[in-house]
Amino acid sequence: MMIGILGPEGSYSEKAAKQWNGTAELRYCDDIMEAVDALLREEVDYSIVPVENSLEGSITLTLDLLMEHQLKIVGEVIVQINHYLLSKGSGRDIKIIMSHPQGLSQCRKFIKKNFKDAEVRSALSTSLAAKLASESKDIAAIASRESGQRYGLGVLAENIQDINENYTRFIVIGKNTPHPTGNDKTSIIVYLQKNRPGALYEVLGEFAGRGIDLTRIESRPTKKVLGDYLFYIDLRGHIEDKMISGALDRVKSRVAMLKILGSYPAAG
Repeated sequence: MMIGILGPEGSYSEKAAKQWNGTAELRYCDDIMEAVDALLREEVDYSIVPVENSLEGSITLTLDLLMEHQLKIVGEVIVQINHYLLSKGSGRDIKIIMSHPQGLSQCRKFIKKNFKDAEVRSALSTSLAAKLASESKDIAAIASRESGQRYGLGVLAENIQDINENYTRFIVIGKNTPHPTGNDKTSIIVYLQKNRPGALYEVLGEFAGRGIDLTRIESRPTKKVLGDYLFYIDLRGHIEDKMISGALDRVKSRVAMLKILGSYPAAG
């Protein structure tokens, strides 16, 4: 099995992949889009990409790719995020701090308090930031402990995220819907097209009336006109459950578009 993930080695995506399947071969991609493209080109069997963080919210690029392409979610992985400040030099040497934009956002209080004069730079991944930090004592990376070990960096500070309870949810995308396990989720995208009083309420009522638990709902612009939105919804249950399929049939009759992203085992 080959899994496409955000690289290079030492990334949180690598940790997610190993949690999901510890024996698979990994293909390291430069960014989320490349990981998705590798799956679409059938160069990998699965790809694992981040979709939301407990501190910073959704990864909007991932949401957009789910809408743009025929992708099927087949699993999810929750990874606890512990950020470390890593460098070859000492704290006095640091002139530049690098990380993925999410990592920088999750540690903004630490950076402001301890390195207010340092230049802050974004990288395509936390592990790439660690790799770049290995090339200069002037650079510190915000990344995982594993990244520091992989690239020979010292730990200047640990657990530097603004809030300790920091988790990222990754989705596994593939081709075939897993069979029901009894602890599943289904992800969908809904487009109402015409905004009218009670339109979203009617859609949500189809789930509420059947006692179906919605674990997440989020709006994203359609990118067509201002004020036009898609709704991303995660719910408890599997598409093969009669209650779920019945609710989705009713939702489909009420909206302009219903896209089923997949049914898959829930993490944890």
